[in-house]
Amino acid sequence: MPYTFKALLVDQPEQKRFTRNLVERTLSDLPEGELVVRVHWSSLNYKDALSATGHPGVTRHFPHTPGIDAAGEVVSDASGCFRPGEKVIVTGYDLGMETDGGYGQLIRIPAAWALPLPKGLSLRDAMVYGTAGLTAALSVHALTSHGIRPDAGEILVTGATGGVGSVAVALLAKLGYRVTAATGKPESAAFLTRLGASLVIAREEVTANVERPMLKERWHGVIDCVGGDTLAAAIKATRYGGVVTCCGLVGSAELSLNVYPFILRGVSLLGIDSVQCPLALRTAVWNRLGGEWHLSQLDELAEECSLEGLGEKIDAILQGRLQGRTVVKLD
Repeated sequence: MPYTFKALLVDQPEQKRFTRNLVERTLSDLPEGELVVRVHWSSLNYKDALSATGHPGVTRHFPHTPGIDAAGEVVSDASGCFRPGEKVIVTGYDLGMETDGGYGQLIRIPAAWALPLPKGLSLRDAMVYGTAGLTAALSVHALTSHGIRPDAGEILVTGATGGVGSVAVALLAKLGYRVTAATGKPESAAFLTRLGASLVIAREEVTANVERPMLKERWHGVIDCVGGDTLAAAIKATRYGGVVTCCGLVGSAELSLNVYPFILRGVSLLGIDSVQCPLALRTAVWNRLGGEWHLSQLDELAEECSLEGLGEKIDAILQGRLQGRTVVKLD
């Protein structure tokens, strides 16, 4: 195990503006935990960018290394659950929030946070999915578990060019659903079509007349990654017995809505959480991503950067200038 390792460190010296620097750290800098993992790949999520800019809703204690996703090889495990050299993935829990995360070449965490790398996936593949892909897969699982079949009709994905949205579009298309992708980036229409979207629409088409109590029935299912008016309008336009999943708040954390869609159309609204997701469900969905749900468009979905180039990508995701997924190579 190397005595020092490279990491992105976010700090706020003397309560001034937050800084981001690549530094050399040692194992003693990391929190206590049974499992030490040599990280080969991580990924960039919106939550990582918030942590990297000092957002108190994600991280309150600094200095800190963000990165809510990590994939690598076990160095040591005091719990005995994993063997040295075993490949593992870590997503969610407290990784990259208050616990130093995947933007360091070593992490030390509770062994219960790690999963063996699913069959059918490389470490890089796993990080193309990452937390965003797991969230998308949990959303698709929620639709299928509540009876929304591929022959049901139009399925809406909002925020479709983002990490969760783009994976959701590709997964639904792979499973035979007719996907309508809503985006504020008309220049990304070709990208979404290649992922399998049957129709690409402007986000304004979703939110048109959102102030009305109900909207004309259109969607049989919805995967919403935006929140706010977009989610409210999607619910109001969901057909009788339809299912809407909610996993994002980039539009707004507020939801201005009446009860009519729920009591007149029997619409179900399901919250999706990948952070504290139960182990059995987490494992089952990851195994599906490595198996029958494995996507052939992973290269199409992701671009790659190094730790040195991560700062530019953090700024870009906060400005809404990224599409798909960004994987971070730590070696």
